[in-house]
Amino acid sequence: MPPDSPGFDESGLLNSRFVNEFPIEITPVEVSELLEQGAALRLIDVREPAEHAICHIEGAALIPMQYIPLRLNELDDPGTRIVLFCHHGVRSLQVAGWLRGQGIENCQSMSGGIDLWSARIDPAVPRY
Repeated sequence: MPPDSPGFDESGLLNSRFVNEFPIEITPVEVSELLEQGAALRLIDVREPAEHAICHIEGAALIPMQYIPLRLNELDDPGTRIVLFCHHGVRSLQVAGWLRGQGIENCQSMSGGIDLWSARIDPAVPRY
């Protein structure tokens, strides 16, 4: 996201005033536990289609980062927790900050991305 995006300061860093009751990041272990508990959770993969073709998390929706603003209405569901992920967690953290700036407070970025998911949760998911 550009530095002037809501949720970010002039240097492009996440602005702490957009932190709410959900921490901005969530670990893959926490995501796995929530899924096992049957929590109302929506996984959004913000990587590019070519990355998604290499590996993906079963049940996650693919919405590449550049298309998030165009599909904002699909993400505005206060009753469902949104967990965003990418390769290592950088892009998804940017998207989470931007979404919070748009008023979608129930979103989080999965720290370490799909790479850490593969290392800690599901080694059947290829690493790249």
